[in-house]
Amino acid sequence: MLVNIEASGLCHSDLHLVEDDDKMFEFPAVLGHEVAGTVEAVGPEVVGIKPGDHVVATLEQICGHCDKCMGGKAHSCRHQEECVRQPGEPPRLQFPDGRPITQALGIGGFASKSLIHQNQLAVVNNQVDMAEAACIGCATITGFGAAKNSAKVQPGDLVAVIGTGGIGLNVISGARVCGARTIIAIDVFDNKLEFAKKFGATHVVNAKKEDPVEAVRRITGGGVDKSFEAIGFTETMKQCWDMLAQGGTAYCIGLAKPDATISLEIDPINLLFMQRGFKGVWMGATNPKHDIPYYADLAVDGRLNMHDIVTQRIRLDQITEAYEQLMRGEVIRSVITEF
Repeated sequence: MLVNIEASGLCHSDLHLVEDDDKMFEFPAVLGHEVAGTVEAVGPEVVGIKPGDHVVATLEQICGHCDKCMGGKAHSCRHQEECVRQPGEPPRLQFPDGRPITQALGIGGFASKSLIHQNQLAVVNNQVDMAEAACIGCATITGFGAAKNSAKVQPGDLVAVIGTGGIGLNVISGARVCGARTIIAIDVFDNKLEFAKKFGATHVVNAKKEDPVEAVRRITGGGVDKSFEAIGFTETMKQCWDMLAQGGTAYCIGLAKPDATISLEIDPINLLFMQRGFKGVWMGATNPKHDIPYYADLAVDGRLNMHDIVTQRIRLDQITEAYEQLMRGEVIRSVITEF
């Protein structure tokens, strides 16, 4: 489907794609995967989406018919290749001389228009702000989804979140909406920790000023039921494990570097009696066709704070400066709204 892109968020993952030695795809490429826009045209086999619909893109590539997709686990789709052009087929993007241009993650959102497979798009409430909607397609489904779908946070739960960027703040929002009693935000920037209170953090811990594991155990009287690592550092993943109470589970959702490894020293007897778990979460265990419209409705109703996620709206030619601001921790999300 041809989509007029009205908003495209700057996610740190795009920097990973450029900086990592092991490239996921061929360059040159058009990056950008947090996208919202309006459908301009559809192909003859498109079902359920029409021109004029407001849509949000997701980097989750799903076939829609395998056992995982049909069982509500689209994030584990067995046939993701069906969303991309196959060998021998013409590329979606190319130079005038015919050389191909990779459309990163099937989206290529740093552009005014994009040709996107229908299974990577979800129709949303046309009242949702486009810049906010763009962030739903990655930061929200990853963070909020981890709390709602994977951890299944329950009323009264004790929760800790390490990292208060776009994903971590959405974990906090998800835990709040699900009814968590205590939500501890952990970061190294006081301004970001203060900001986390807008999303539902009940306590904050600056990991530069005190040991986060000891602080969490002091605040909760023994540890948390669910901890979330939203940065991608092995040290903080281990801290998530160490701050768990009996029966607690640590959820790792931050994107680590390709060569990173983690080792946990676990006493088997302690593991048996403490009943703790350590789990990775991909894209918030999201069913995008269902969850993205739900999150958009929450944003329109004011139950999901997306307004404060969007720090600034920028032009496409300001993208380099905006990424530098992101790396310095000065913004949560910059969103391109002028192309």
